[in-house]
Amino acid sequence: MWLDILYVLLGFVLLIKGGDFLVDGAVSVAKRAKISPMVIGLTIVGFGTSSPELLVSIQAALSGSSGIAIGNVVGSNIANIALILGVAAIVKECAAQPLTLKVDMPFMLLISGLFVGIAMSGSIGRITGIIGFGILCAFLVWEIKHYPAQTQTEEDEKAPMPIWKALIIIVLSFAALVFGSDKLVEGASNIARALGVSDRVIGLTIVAIGTSLPELFSSVAAAKKGQTDMAIGNVVGSAIFNILCVVCVSAAICPIQGTNVGFLTDYIVMVALSGLLWFFLSTKHTLERWEGILLATIYAGYIASTVIFS
Repeated sequence: MWLDILYVLLGFVLLIKGGDFLVDGAVSVAKRAKISPMVIGLTIVGFGTSSPELLVSIQAALSGSSGIAIGNVVGSNIANIALILGVAAIVKECAAQPLTLKVDMPFMLLISGLFVGIAMSGSIGRITGIIGFGILCAFLVWEIKHYPAQTQTEEDEKAPMPIWKALIIIVLSFAALVFGSDKLVEGASNIARALGVSDRVIGLTIVAIGTSLPELFSSVAAAKKGQTDMAIGNVVGSAIFNILCVVCVSAAICPIQGTNVGFLTDYIVMVALSGLLWFFLSTKHTLERWEGILLATIYAGYIASTVIFS
């Protein structure tokens, strides 16, 4: 038990520092390449911080644990929207770019709805997985071509770090995030099992939250540094990546069965939160603090009900 507690503490330290350095490196790459921070958030940061979900879901699919594979993705998306953006908005109100509202948010809501429809059929097969991953690749190409390049501001007077140094920092930050989340999930899961918590609850809560911690710490770090569009891009990109890469790659490797068992409420919550986030951002193009508090409160209620009624 004490070793598990140490794993949890070590995981938190690595996640905090890894998220901080990741944002610094990603911002430098964006400045050097004159790429929008939103694109960096959607791709490098968003997809990189979702790598723990990919590893967990592939392992779960191969071992036949469809509950953990699906619970990990659905729980992570719920955490991304309600917990991560909620906390980020509390730290600093997050503004969204017009293209995010017109393209990225509707796309996230669309694929979330399609995912739920396919999952409720009972299984996700190899062909579906391959098609989904192909859609992801096409989406990334479109994003890179259509997002405006980053422009210089007064805050950019200081030259960004060399590209080689930024890339090294990004790689090391990803390693810290992945290792940190792995140790935190391992320690927390062992403690939960020792207390008699079920696998479904572990998948929807501890594993989902644990694998979402890289997004949480990188988004909060981005918000604190004033890169709020990167924070939003991180969450939107991670949600898209979780469905079109984590689920689809896992299904392409090993078809996922039993996707309609026990997850209807969680599917509804995921889609409803996606729609709510889009509504909040569409009103003033900004996620305000009170909206962040509301999202975080909804997430706390969701976790409490999952644990109590499981």
